[in-house]
Amino acid sequence: MTQGARPPEGRETGVLQIDAEKVGDYIFHRQEESFRGDWDINLARDSPDATHLLQAVHHLWNSDTPVAFPTETVYGLGADATKTAAVSNIFSVKQRPPDNPLIVHVSSLTQLRKLLEPQIVENRTLPNAANDPIPSIYHPLISRFWPGPLTIILPLPQPSPFAPLITGHLSTFGVRMPSSLLALALIRLTDVPIAAPSANTSTKPSPTTAAHVLHDLRGNIDLILDGGPCDIGVESTVVDGTVSPPAILRPGGISMEMLRKCPGWGNVTVGYEQGPQTATPRAPGMKYKHYSPQARVLLVNGHIDKDLILKHRGQDGQVGLLKTKLWTEGRFEGFEQVAEARAQFDSNGSGPAFSGGLKNVDAEDGLLEPGYSNGSSHAAAQVKHYQITKGSPSSESHINIWMMHLGIEATTIAHRLFAALRTLDQIGVDVIFVESVEGHQGDAAAAIMNRLRKAAEQQITP
Repeated sequence: MTQGARPPEGRETGVLQIDAEKVGDYIFHRQEESFRGDWDINLARDSPDATHLLQAVHHLWNSDTPVAFPTETVYGLGADATKTAAVSNIFSVKQRPPDNPLIVHVSSLTQLRKLLEPQIVENRTLPNAANDPIPSIYHPLISRFWPGPLTIILPLPQPSPFAPLITGHLSTFGVRMPSSLLALALIRLTDVPIAAPSANTSTKPSPTTAAHVLHDLRGNIDLILDGGPCDIGVESTVVDGTVSPPAILRPGGISMEMLRKCPGWGNVTVGYEQGPQTATPRAPGMKYKHYSPQARVLLVNGHIDKDLILKHRGQDGQVGLLKTKLWTEGRFEGFEQVAEARAQFDSNGSGPAFSGGLKNVDAEDGLLEPGYSNGSSHAAAQVKHYQITKGSPSSESHINIWMMHLGIEATTIAHRLFAALRTLDQIGVDVIFVESVEGHQGDAAAAIMNRLRKAAEQQITP
């Protein structure tokens, strides 16, 4: 397949459920039981979970079509980072711009060191090892945050072990070690570095469940590994320690405050712009519009009222509201509650899955039923349905308002954000008003606002 050609559509996309704890026994070869060191898996015999995992491993070995799998942040679309055709197909499936670099995922420091210096065979203990190919500036971060939602920028070794599209023509590359047990097991068994951006169509909200992946990529990939909903809900923090002072290139699951507690990172700065940038991106998510549902997204800095909604409503009169702390329902004068519709949301932001997964809503029962189950059953978040009556009694019309509460704490909002955007899309709203999230530079709220600014068509300050 030539570079840039999309895999044929219409293929059957299989979803394989896997509980990584049932795959087998995880064996650590040193006293410290950490995935950073040397470890292995003794696969369980007659385990359907192990069988499913091996099916994905063989697919990555023998096919150039990527496999979707969960990480602790979002679902990733993975392929062997050393195979040019496989990496090219990540870009083709996602319709991703070729200058948007990918993050490489590894399962151990040994694997990373072998990529940086192929002659390295034995693992070295951090952070006291001499001549470690991993720069010492990263040792405190690795010790504290790996495995986890942190990507570090490293100089690209020469000759490069990666497919050219990995780096976006940069002299550096991003790498992380995920904390998802399923992701670690997949990478360890394939024994290759896995390139994996989010498993969605480019510009769309990132997927936090296997059902989200199926909605976006059905017919374009062969396999989705369903490990349940993701824990965090926003992508990894990307940091660059090759510059002075070190910089955060993308906010995410690790905050600036957490980074500044690590030796050598007390003066870490913000190295990203709030909106899409025009320069060559140094990390994923820096240049292009991202995270956008089909509906227009309006980010509101302050209170919202009936007049603001009427001013910016779409032609079909279907409006979504995503509230956090400020928008209390008592402020919505002129709203008439029609029904309460409930969508299944667990604490990680799992929501209704894909087109056709939502049943018709009426005032009698008002239930939004997920059309795809990932096997989890958790507390539900409400979708409340209101109407605004407009016009004279003889020619009145209704504007439908679909309101969801993302939560108060930033971590909860992050869990639910992408799934909520997808839910409102499935309801069919024209426009989504999102309440801005207050926070400090580089914290979890900053990661949320970074995503919302990239998704929003407009920011409004009433």
